[in-house]
Amino acid sequence: MGSIYPIVLYFALLVDVILAADFIAKDNILLNCGSFDAKTTDSDGRNWTSDNGSKFLQSSKGSFRASATTEAPDVGNIPYMSARIFHSNATYSFPVSPGRIFLRLYFYPNVYSRSNSANAVFSVTAGPYTLLRNFNASQTAKKLDAHFIIKEYSINVDGGVLTITFIPSPKSFAFVNGIEVVSMPSIYDNDVGANIVGTSSPFQIDNSTALENLYRLNVGGNHIPPTQDTGLFRSWYDDTPYKFGTEIGFTAIADPNVTITFPKSIESYTAPVDVYATARFMTPDSMVNLNFNLTWLFPIDTGFAYLIRMHFCQIFFNIDKINQIVFNVYLNNQTAFPGFDVVALTSSNGIPNIQDFVVILPTSEDPQQDLWVGLHPDTSDKPQYYNAFLNGLEIFKINNTDGTLAPSIVSN
Repeated sequence: MGSIYPIVLYFALLVDVILAADFIAKDNILLNCGSFDAKTTDSDGRNWTSDNGSKFLQSSKGSFRASATTEAPDVGNIPYMSARIFHSNATYSFPVSPGRIFLRLYFYPNVYSRSNSANAVFSVTAGPYTLLRNFNASQTAKKLDAHFIIKEYSINVDGGVLTITFIPSPKSFAFVNGIEVVSMPSIYDNDVGANIVGTSSPFQIDNSTALENLYRLNVGGNHIPPTQDTGLFRSWYDDTPYKFGTEIGFTAIADPNVTITFPKSIESYTAPVDVYATARFMTPDSMVNLNFNLTWLFPIDTGFAYLIRMHFCQIFFNIDKINQIVFNVYLNNQTAFPGFDVVALTSSNGIPNIQDFVVILPTSEDPQQDLWVGLHPDTSDKPQYYNAFLNGLEIFKINNTDGTLAPSIVSN
């Protein structure tokens, strides 16, 4: 079958790009909750403002500022070392331009003054949506084996004001370390609708849809911090922790002769160029590749629908024709896209392509399941190489009919 690898593996990311521009956000609010300093700068050079006396906090009654007792090595000082503690309902109101916004909530479980966050159980709403219900940040962080938590949501705001309310559970309290509000383009909305896997029906993502980002991966590449995103301040993570099986494939970087060129159908701020310039492929041996799937595994809550966005770009200079690499895309052991050939869709290498799918997980006795993402060579038309690849992956929870993104059980 031949090998696609000998002339295309590089160790320096020097990629030609045309037609790429960052998004310029109209609203970009960074609130360092509970901070005793009016203005602070984080390790990425982003400027935060204290919520003390802030016009955004409707009332500070029943709340107080506190500092974390300890600092974990991987936790930045801003915004995690201060918190606003609430013993009664409290609301932040943010005047924003109409349209979609990214809302990010920052939590660092710790002891704040006499308040141990292990005892904090609370809910959070944003406009008509319930984001968190009976949320315990300490239990969640322990489950994730993480010291801090960032919850990211994409919400449409019609009235020009985003309201966020923290609601402590009875005999408990709420806390938050940081709040970020950034306006964003409607890059996840889809008028045609994303295909529901296992059916022929579309699922429309529109202004009434709230999304919670669960995973955002630069597959085959390195971590991309918010300041290196496309003006949307997203974090893109390494996919290695989510790979399943002994065969993890090979990572590759775009051939220097390949120019990443965004088509008219995809705005250049949809994802960083580095996402499309790196990828994870199967092994160089086509025969070996027929015996396994390139697979990733993701724990998710049951009882919700999920938007799966897959980013593709053929980065090999010698792969520029139809039927050179063709593979099947599987989601939760169902065929989402049979015979996927990115060059057949883009007409060349170096051109990004996005595929959106929706997976529905019905409510079950098990509150969580694993979402499987798998790729396998399609041999039906005998392509030149038996291989498969992926450049980037985003997974979002979609609000249910009650407008909630929170599971019905206490976070644990």
